[in-house]
Amino acid sequence: MRLILLGPPGAGKGTQSARLVKQYGIPQLSTGDMLRAAVAAGTPIGVRAKAIMDAGNLVSDDVVIGIVADRIELPDARKGFILDGFPRTIAQADALEAMLASKGLKLDLVVELKVDHSKLIERIVKRADETKARGEPVRKDDDPEVFKTRLAAYQRDTAAISPYYKARGRLIEIDGMRPIDEVWGDIEKVVAPLDEAVASR
Repeated sequence: MRLILLGPPGAGKGTQSARLVKQYGIPQLSTGDMLRAAVAAGTPIGVRAKAIMDAGNLVSDDVVIGIVADRIELPDARKGFILDGFPRTIAQADALEAMLASKGLKLDLVVELKVDHSKLIERIVKRADETKARGEPVRKDDDPEVFKTRLAAYQRDTAAISPYYKARGRLIEIDGMRPIDEVWGDIEKVVAPLDEAVASR
């Protein structure tokens, strides 16, 4: 079962991904984690990525796709995987489709957690205020200004991904503003039958 989880920062992707990992025994693949692991392992694509980063440049899409391609060959991803934070652009989505097709694979489902951006910002501001009131330092990700910048980047770059997958009949939208267990219930409704279908292939 090969899934993508979409949604802006603060939408609850991490929480729901952790539940999917536990329930279905498939790994959550973060491009940042995969990149660091490939560099640490000194794989051919990791060596290439390290040279690019050491030069102060951003890793190109083809390198990221290469890292994803290597990672999904590992034994723990044979039953499937959850991609979190990737693809971020139409070009990356096209490259991912082509890479999977070259392995005789395809994505099964793209789940998007739909959230109200203004309420997300309110939630982060409240969390930051509560943290300060306890006399604790505010996490960088919970700084309202940093969060607004990340949200704007998501809207600019990644929002185009939803229509891309919707046009291919792969997108399921779920209201991510409700309690965690309710969101999980809706994810389960679409993922459980898919898991059974994949198991019977």
